[in-house]
Amino acid sequence: MPKMKSHRGLAKRVKVTGSGKLKRGRAYTSHLAPRKSVKQRRQLRKSSLISPSDYKRIKSLLVK
Repeated sequence: MPKMKSHRGLAKRVKVTGSGKLKRGRAYTSHLAPRKSVKQRRQLRKSSLISPSDYKRIKSLLVK
């Protein structure tokens, strides 16, 4: 059986932290940004962790 390949589209969007958690960028950051409030744009700059309910499914796509 051949080696499993990681999902390249997902691998470009998700980073693995040192403790093994998955970190992702937020959506809605650039599209129509000028009309969003400064507070909203500032909060969108922060990356967020992937929710525990999605963790197992996404981790399986990042096999090496």
